[in-house]
Amino acid sequence: MSIQIKDKIFWVGKIDDRKVPFHRLILERGTTYNSYLLMTEKPTVIDTVDIEFGREYVENLRKLIDPAQLEYIVINHVEPDHAGALPALAAAAKKAKIVTTELGGRLLKDMFRLHHREFILVKDGDSLDIGGKTLRFFETPFLHTEETMITYSVEDRTLFPCDIFSTHIAAGELYNDLAEEEYVEDFKLYYKLIMSPHRPYVENMLDKLKGLSIDVIAPAHGYILREDAGSFIRLYQEMSKAGNAQDKKVTIVFSTMTGNTGKAAQKLAEGIEEKGISTSVFNLKNADVAEVAEVIRASDGVLIGSSTKYADMVGKIEELLGLLKEKGVGSKLAAAFGSYGWSGEAVTHIERYLCDAGLKVVNQNFLIETLGVDQPLFPLRVKFDREEGLNTALKAGGVFAELLK
Repeated sequence: MSIQIKDKIFWVGKIDDRKVPFHRLILERGTTYNSYLLMTEKPTVIDTVDIEFGREYVENLRKLIDPAQLEYIVINHVEPDHAGALPALAAAAKKAKIVTTELGGRLLKDMFRLHHREFILVKDGDSLDIGGKTLRFFETPFLHTEETMITYSVEDRTLFPCDIFSTHIAAGELYNDLAEEEYVEDFKLYYKLIMSPHRPYVENMLDKLKGLSIDVIAPAHGYILREDAGSFIRLYQEMSKAGNAQDKKVTIVFSTMTGNTGKAAQKLAEGIEEKGISTSVFNLKNADVAEVAEVIRASDGVLIGSSTKYADMVGKIEELLGLLKEKGVGSKLAAAFGSYGWSGEAVTHIERYLCDAGLKVVNQNFLIETLGVDQPLFPLRVKFDREEGLNTALKAGGVFAELLK
């Protein structure tokens, strides 16, 4: 199946009208996997379809073009529902160069054993002449994984944003102005489930769109938005509005033996404050535990750190954690950190207390599920006061702040 949506631009995707398992959900209204063929002097495909339909996809594509004629394959996002048919397509399109971000290239090579293929790795604002049309690329990290980008066809004023602006509906009528049923609530639900956890990055993406004239939004799932495309951009703006960051506050508390955990605390505070969120930092050696607990109660997030001595926490950290568990401080975001020399178990004890106190603990599992971050950040373990560890603390503070926005 193919449908012409603009001059020399064809939809060549797959409609999946089953109840589709997806991200631990069931898509009751199905979905589409939208792929686009640009029949220019240098024929180009933008995104593919789910890995389950790879062979069918290539056979359908052959009805429009011999894949051997393809010059470029643009992959905006490497998740298997968009890049899954790439191995089948690449096998048929042997001369096609694969266009993606630097991280996208590394992932695709490893996922699909494409180390032998030629890649064009693009950065923010890069352009590619495909013979009669110009594509511009913008990196959109964490929407909703780190490697993602969006593609804009300049002459057509058409945006190909992959998962962004998508809707999970098996949209056989393809265009939003032909929709037979209500779909805007599904559009909002998609944002809430997939994009909302990455709200700060949504705002960054919207900033990049401000200089573009957009008539059509051609996403990877659901309807192609050709009627009042700007209204859907405005919806994203409304849904992504962060609360006033200056009204947010994070409390950082630590106990230290040699000062290294204090250095990590300061770097965490620096990373948080760079995002416009205020911090209060307490060394429990010089602070009243009950007073600190009250400050934590009034905060939006808390970071608790300790050096490790004999595989345990030090100072009055355990007393504070016990009080938080006893009194309760709500379900605010919390994370553990600390310095160590040869073991570093203190953070595991802190994290266990935070969980028992009912706090929402930010750790590696949480970051993978919400942001797709694969660099270990929390619980933060800094060996002595090594520069690389303190740099990680700075980044971790920034990520923690973004989770609060």
